[in-house]
Amino acid sequence: MSTPTNPVPALFRRELASYFATPVAYVFIVIFLVLAGAFTFYLGGFFERGQADLQSFFGFHPWLYLFLVPAVGMRLWAEERKSGTIELLLTLPVTMWQAVLAKFLAAWAFVGIALALTFPIWITVNYLGDPDNGVIVASYIGSLLMAGSFLAIGACLSAATRNQVVAFILTVVVCFVLLLAGFPLVLDFFRAWAPDVLVDAIAQLSFLTHFSDIAKGVIDLRDLLFFLFTIAAWLIATAVVIDLKKAD
Repeated sequence: MSTPTNPVPALFRRELASYFATPVAYVFIVIFLVLAGAFTFYLGGFFERGQADLQSFFGFHPWLYLFLVPAVGMRLWAEERKSGTIELLLTLPVTMWQAVLAKFLAAWAFVGIALALTFPIWITVNYLGDPDNGVIVASYIGSLLMAGSFLAIGACLSAATRNQVVAFILTVVVCFVLLLAGFPLVLDFFRAWAPDVLVDAIAQLSFLTHFSDIAKGVIDLRDLLFFLFTIAAWLIATAVVIDLKKAD
């Protein structure tokens, strides 16, 4: 008897290839690279700072991802539900978990490709000075994990609606709240009525705080686990939502 093959790699390749089958992927990558460069050199004052590091580059990633990653995540399941192809997908010899994982990994890999294409600025900073490349590597890891977390949220909310625009707006709002969860803008709302234990718990959910710690070159296991558990939790929620909505 032959051992059944894992369909995740095949589905992953199909989904990743679908991104580059239309000009949308290239437009996204160009916009990401242009905005990343503009923020780094103009708003971040890369040359004016006179320091051999990429803080001005990575410091804007959370805000870039806040709008660009939901644009990728909104199509993951909303379009499948709207067109009815989700039923066809789930009739293939793949489990719900395999479909959710493959589509998420393909989208994450696509965002990772866009992030990897920023390598010229890494080369530039090494040409101009002697940066701590360990910190830069840690920042790239943190950036990719944060993008994955945003994407997992987008996948879940995309599964909850047939409308991509609604999925985009909901994802931006949720990601914005979680991004600033440790700051007064969000905490002041809960302090008025919630116990201190709950307020402290919400403060620990701040994406910006965890990413900033990693971007300093300190790869704390707690920060890594935070992003990994966040991704896992939202993917589990995605599978649950799809299961509940598949009859709609």
